Amino acid sequence: MSSDRKRYAIVGTGSRAGMFIHAIASQYPDQARLVALCDLSHTRMNWYKAQLPQPVSAYHADDFARMLIETQPDTVIVTTVDAWHHHYIIAALEAGCDVICEKPLTTTLDKLRAIFAVLQRTGRSLRVTFNYRYAPAYARFCELLRAGVVGRPLLVDFSWLLDTSHGADYFRRWHREKANSGGLLVHKATHHFDLVNWWIDARPQQVFALGDLLFYGADNAAARGERYAYARYTDVPAAADDPFALNLNTKQAFRELYLAAEAETGYIRDQNVFGAPITAEDTMTVTARYSNGTLLSYCLVAYAPWEGLRVAVTGTRGRLEMDIVENVTHLRAEAAAASASKGAFKRTEIRVFPMFGEPYTVEMPKAEGGHGGADPRMLAEIFAPAGSPDPLKRAATHIDGAASVLVGIAANLSIESGELVDLRELFAL
Repeated sequence: MSSDRKRYAIVGTGSRAGMFIHAIASQYPDQARLVALCDLSHTRMNWYKAQLPQPVSAYHADDFARMLIETQPDTVIVTTVDAWHHHYIIAALEAGCDVICEKPLTTTLDKLRAIFAVLQRTGRSLRVTFNYRYAPAYARFCELLRAGVVGRPLLVDFSWLLDTSHGADYFRRWHREKANSGGLLVHKATHHFDLVNWWIDARPQQVFALGDLLFYGADNAAARGERYAYARYTDVPAAADDPFALNLNTKQAFRELYLAAEAETGYIRDQNVFGAPITAEDTMTVTARYSNGTLLSYCLVAYAPWEGLRVAVTGTRGRLEMDIVENVTHLRAEAAAASASKGAFKRTEIRVFPMFGEPYTVEMPKAEGGHGGADPRMLAEIFAPAGSPDPLKRAATHIDGAASVLVGIAANLSIESGELVDLRELFAL
């Protein structure tokens, strides 16, 4: 192994951290070395440590500063609860480390300003892991726009549907409280706003939004005649036939990372989606204007019968459309697995409609791996970069992270005030 391997520490060892832990330890051992894990729970860290080929130091989250001193990482990977990202980003930057942060970059305007102040003072590097940029379908969509198939983009119409499996999960876990996640307009939609920013190569300027909790939560369940008295799902007999139930004993990772760690963290991973407290919206619409004049119409729903997107960009020379089905809730898991490669989207179609020409469908390469084949490509770019420039510029900087999260932050402000929010008055990119 190379003696100049980069040293990485990871703070936050929930399920999302696993992608980075296994990539460093198993896929890129010649380029990267994992020197430390940091979390509120030693139970979680021990579960990962048992899977690693070499010993790794483990530190409680309260000892993060000591970890930085003792293990001297080159780069810290932040995969904690969203509302805590800024704390670890700032501490790592101040200690002379570069940072890789799971999306979203942060959750509020004040936290974003604090991060940027430290970046300016330290000159360190901060990147955000927008893995969807690396999915072949989204990259192909970007290539077509850059090639000018629609001319100058004028309108982006973007609808994202979360189904009653994945969408409901945001209302079982910590994301349901907006103080933790910024709501889905920050936590989830940061992916989508980043795609739009990247595709049209422009910055958001004005945002108006509406949003509400219309499906999940106790009041909505009661209005539909549903009654669920239990606070959580695991090993609750009454929840056996509940289509929204999640039993943490049915999957080892859930059992070891969450159920076994409850005594240390107090975190309940399988809360009732029709319980309380839920402060995040499940139905949202956003309108935005961009620096190049492009308008965006965006909607997000978290209780659809299928999951995926429909997006169209209409411009001066035509229209580009893309439909992606990531999952269909009613399909049995084994049938879905048999019908598609691991991690592949169930269906992807891109169509081009020239203004005065014949429409055509764009062929799409098949890809394996999480998020439609995006995760393996992103991990390779992070831990073993090829060195040649990427014409699509998929590696997202702190500027990209801010541009994305600012749409969600402004949307939350607009929902609260009922007014249009001008981002140019809030934050200078």
